[in-house]
Amino acid sequence: MKKGNPIALLPIGVFLVLYLGLGVLFEYVLKIPMGFYNVPIVIAFLAAILVACLQNRSVSFEQKLGYMAQGLADKNIITMLLIFLTAGAFVGVVGRSSAESVAYFMLSLIPARFSVAVLFVVACFVSTAMGTSVGTITLLTPIAVAVADASGFRLPLCIGAVMGGAMFGDNLSFISDTTIAACNGQGCAMKDKFRENFGIAFPAAVATVVLILILSFRTAVHGEVTQSYHLLQIVPYILVLAGGIIGVNVFIVLLIGIVSGAVIMLLGGHIAPTELLANMGSGASNMFETCMVAILVAAMCALIREYGGLDTLLSAIRRVFKGKKGGQLGVGLLVGAMDIATANNTVAIVMANPIAKEMAEEYGITPRKTASLLDTFSCIAQGVIPYGAQMLVAISAANELGYQVSAFQIIPNLFYPMLLLVSSLIFMCD
Repeated sequence: MKKGNPIALLPIGVFLVLYLGLGVLFEYVLKIPMGFYNVPIVIAFLAAILVACLQNRSVSFEQKLGYMAQGLADKNIITMLLIFLTAGAFVGVVGRSSAESVAYFMLSLIPARFSVAVLFVVACFVSTAMGTSVGTITLLTPIAVAVADASGFRLPLCIGAVMGGAMFGDNLSFISDTTIAACNGQGCAMKDKFRENFGIAFPAAVATVVLILILSFRTAVHGEVTQSYHLLQIVPYILVLAGGIIGVNVFIVLLIGIVSGAVIMLLGGHIAPTELLANMGSGASNMFETCMVAILVAAMCALIREYGGLDTLLSAIRRVFKGKKGGQLGVGLLVGAMDIATANNTVAIVMANPIAKEMAEEYGITPRKTASLLDTFSCIAQGVIPYGAQMLVAISAANELGYQVSAFQIIPNLFYPMLLLVSSLIFMCD
C-alpha cells in the first residue's frame, strides 16, 4: 500500500471547482439556459489531468504517460466504450415514434383516471428499453403535458411521474450508460447487477404507483388523450429487455435490437434507409463525449492512485464508516456527492469507480452490490437536483409547448427517487 498523499487529490478538486463553479456562474448568475451543460466537461478534465501531470516532479513525464496508459489498458474500459457506442446506435434506430407508440398504446387501454400512473409505468418501460433518462423525458414530457391539459391532473405531478419512471430505467437498464459504467468499473455481470438492483428498485416503483393512484382518486378527472400508434415498433424494446434479463451477451442483445428495429422501421415505411443510417450515426455520436470522459477519468485516476491519493481517501473513509453497512453507505454517499457536484450520474460513477472498488475490497462488499450502490445513489441524486439535465430538459419541453413550470414545483412530485432512497437504506445489509 502506497503512503497516503492528500495533495494527490488536487486534480479532482480542480475539476470540481472548474465544472461546478462555471456551471453555477452560467446557470444562476448569467442566466444561460441549460447553463451547466454549456460547460465543456472534457476541457475541465483536461485541466485536471494537466494539474496531475505537473505534480510529483520526481516522476518523469514519460513515466506519467505510462501510468495513464496502464489506466486505459483495462479490458473493462474498452468494453465500456464499445457498449456506449452500440447502445447509442440502438437508440438512434428505435427513435421517437417507438417510445410514443408505447405511451399512446397504454393510454388507450387504461381509463383516464389512471393516466398519471400510466405515464410512470410507460416511462419505466421506455427508459429501461432505451437506456436513457434524458431521452425518455424528452419524448414523454409532451405527452405528460397533453395528459395534464386533457384530464385535469396537475402538470408538475405528470412531469414528476415521467421523471421518476425515467430514473427507474436509467438505474436498471442493461444498456444505460450508468449501468455500463458501474458494471464494467466493478467487474460484474450486468444480469447480476440487475437482480441486485431490482430488489431495491421494484418496491420503490410499486410504492410510487400506489402513491400516484391515491392522489389520482382525489383529482376530478375529465377527458383523455388519444393518438395513433404502431404496436410493431414496441418489439425491439421487448427483445432487448428479454435478452438482457435472461443473460444474453449485451452486444448480441443490442445487435438484435438494432436489426429488428431497422427491419420494422424500413418495412413499415416509417423511415428511409439513408435517414436510418444517419440516425444510427447520430445516436453513436451522442455517446462520444461520454466515451471521452471515461478515457480521461481513467487516465486521471491512474495518476492519482500512483501518487497515493486514493489511499488518503480510503484512510479517511475508514475512520468515518465502520462495518459492512457503513461501507455500503460510504459508497452511496461518495457517488451521490460526486453527482451533486457534476450534475451527471455517468460522470459521477466513472469518477467514483476506482475508489469504490478499493472500498468494496476493504469492506467485503461484492462487485454486484457495489455496482448497484453506485448506480442507485447516483440516480437518486440526479433525479432530484434542480440543475440536472433531466430536470432542465423536462422544464424546457413544457415551456416550448407554452406551459410554465419550475423545478421547485416538480421536486415535491418526484416520489420515485425519494422512495428509492428509502428502499436503498432499508435493503443495506450487514
